[in-house]
Amino acid sequence: MFDDAEQRVAKLALEDGTVFTGQAFGAEGTTFGEVVFNTSMTGYQEILTDPSYCGQIVTMTYPEIGNYGVNEEDFESASPHLSGFIVRNPSPIASNFRSSGTLDQFLVKHNIIGISAIDTRKLVRCIRDQGAMRGVISSEELDDSTLVEMARNSESLVGTDLVQRVLPDQPMDWCEKLSGWWDMKGPVDRTARSGPDTHLVALDFGMKRNIARHLYNLGCRVTILPGTATAEEVMANKPNGIFLSNGPGDPEPLTYAIKTIRDLLGQAPIFGICLGHQLFAQACGASTFKLKFGHRGGNQPVLNEANGRIEITSQNHGFAVSDENLPPELIVTHRNLNDNTIAGLRHTQYPAFSVQYHPEASAGPHDSQYLFQEFMAMVDAQPV
Repeated sequence: MFDDAEQRVAKLALEDGTVFTGQAFGAEGTTFGEVVFNTSMTGYQEILTDPSYCGQIVTMTYPEIGNYGVNEEDFESASPHLSGFIVRNPSPIASNFRSSGTLDQFLVKHNIIGISAIDTRKLVRCIRDQGAMRGVISSEELDDSTLVEMARNSESLVGTDLVQRVLPDQPMDWCEKLSGWWDMKGPVDRTARSGPDTHLVALDFGMKRNIARHLYNLGCRVTILPGTATAEEVMANKPNGIFLSNGPGDPEPLTYAIKTIRDLLGQAPIFGICLGHQLFAQACGASTFKLKFGHRGGNQPVLNEANGRIEITSQNHGFAVSDENLPPELIVTHRNLNDNTIAGLRHTQYPAFSVQYHPEASAGPHDSQYLFQEFMAMVDAQPV
């Protein structure tokens, strides 16, 4: 841990009245969010910069975090979007030749408030028993009863449109390929797939950069539009395929996106990931619900119903598609083996499918990368 002279007291309070006292790290101040946990052992940079964590305070279950520092090449967006960060033991040093600084320095730079030196195992058990809860981290206000009341009065993720907080400002053409570190044999040969005349349009609800890199590495021209784009604006780009990105929070308030996707069905092949999966399902008439504590980590087992294989996947979501009253035109293609929730869907009438997990996962696993190839095959199969 840090030297005694650097130690600052901080507290975490949950809406159920539980309070943890620990040490502050990162920025000073007070922050609110839904307290969740992630079971990944590595990849904290990707977690910190994933826009899907907007409005959440993330607890890392692995106790030692930060030892390889931070570097911009591994970021999933330009800056962090999460509300706060909780770890047991943050490393005060960064030992990696790619590192440009320590975790603590990164949090300070981006004004992210953290707390360490608390019993994260107890916190995770609390979340598993009670469900994800609103919470507050503060290095300023240290009165327990005041903090608990602040947590109870804070914003709920349910019914809140968090996508508006992470949308890109304007459309853009994406031209960045996968890092050479992704495949130790070297970057993917873009000429191996469809040529640049194949145009993919991605609706960005808070998209991770590695998704855009995967789409570009398919050999296509890639245009990214804000998730508020209408079907007419999407089709004005004459896409050969349409991608629906990940993003934060509750899909139900995103009526504009649901309408757009409904209007796009049948006009071009569609592939959705995470929030994009939930929005695709709602556009087809399905419903979603809030999970007790969500699925967040790089070790989530998923069953591929088509071939019986198990994929180890990266996941980050607090909502899921309901099995109740699932429209007949949607068939379940994948199941989460931890709780049997729907992890993948395919449309029976249109070339469209989606998954609840992240096949582009960085820092891994890579079991589900084939889904990008399936999307490309679906695009290639359409008449010119």
